Amino acid sequence: MVALSLNELKEAAHRVVGTRQTTKAVQEGRAKKVFIAEDAEDRITGPLIELCKAKGIEIVKVKSMKELGSTCGIDVGAASAAIIEG
Repeated sequence: MVALSLNELKEAAHRVVGTRQTTKAVQEGRAKKVFIAEDAEDRITGPLIELCKAKGIEIVKVKSMKELGSTCGIDVGAASAAIIEG
């Protein structure tokens, strides 16, 4: 399931990477699916997870920040990312 979702993120025409941009997309109602790295600090991802739950947005847990960053085509880790509406 996670592998399929990661492929969906990799192929997405519109996505955001990083907790700040992901949180903004969720707040604005543009996020369709949110990806959270399991090894990210709770103080960083906790508020985003709660926001997603409150808004009913699907959360996909990813093994590591490195894997999430790589999937998004960046050379550093990412705590979160989202597929957004175009």
